[in-house]
Amino acid sequence: EPKVEGALVAIDPRTGAVRALVGGADFRRSEFDRSMQARRQAGSSFKPFVYAAALQQGMTASDRVLDAPTVFVEPGTLSLYQPENYGTKYYGLLTLREALEKSANISAVKVLDRAGFRPVIALARELGLTTDLQPFPSLALGAFEVSLFEMTSAYGAFANQGVRVAPYLVEAVRSREGAILEETKPTAREVLQPTTAALMNALLEGVITDGTGAAAASLARPLAGKTGTTDDCTDAWFIGYTPDLVVGVWVGFDTKKSL
Repeated sequence: EPKVEGALVAIDPRTGAVRALVGGADFRRSEFDRSMQARRQAGSSFKPFVYAAALQQGMTASDRVLDAPTVFVEPGTLSLYQPENYGTKYYGLLTLREALEKSANISAVKVLDRAGFRPVIALARELGLTTDLQPFPSLALGAFEVSLFEMTSAYGAFANQGVRVAPYLVEAVRSREGAILEETKPTAREVLQPTTAALMNALLEGVITDGTGAAAASLARPLAGKTGTTDDCTDAWFIGYTPDLVVGVWVGFDTKKSL
């Protein structure tokens, strides 16, 4: 019997139809649905929203940021914040593409600083995240708790050329005679410029071909996605997609402790 819990959500980004939903290892052991009810820190899986907002604000994938130890000042409190890269490894000058591929934390906070807190939070809202996100530098590193269901749906906008289709679980309810009693009519809205979505697809493909998501390349088909790991490895995420399917996976303990 597994000690670790997990969850999975699979959505068709073109229609919003939920194709698979797994809330835990065993329903008999726990009825808690970790795909929809649980809220966990997103870690680096939140970074694509920061980069997408930066591209919308006029930055380019070839713009450079200096990835080196940096102290940031939190607005409002004026307290100091000094994040570290995973393994305390720093890369020097990186393009935005390289920074996302390597999931460099310092670079992500600097991109957030350039893009602005307000545009990043606004974009996350447009993509369907309902968490009360606050303007702190740690926002770039996924410090706020989110649900796997909302995160997976948000990535669907990248896969669907910038159009977010609201996810749904039930397509239709019919009587035994076949008459439709209730039917879902998905709502769609453009939340990203198509050019921004295309650039994000290219950046997130790079995560698979040259970055932290290289293990997914074994599937031998065009894929894009992003890994996410939180402090002390309490949560592990991967959200990946093709044009017709976006899948999010979370693994961790119900109580916060290192994997």
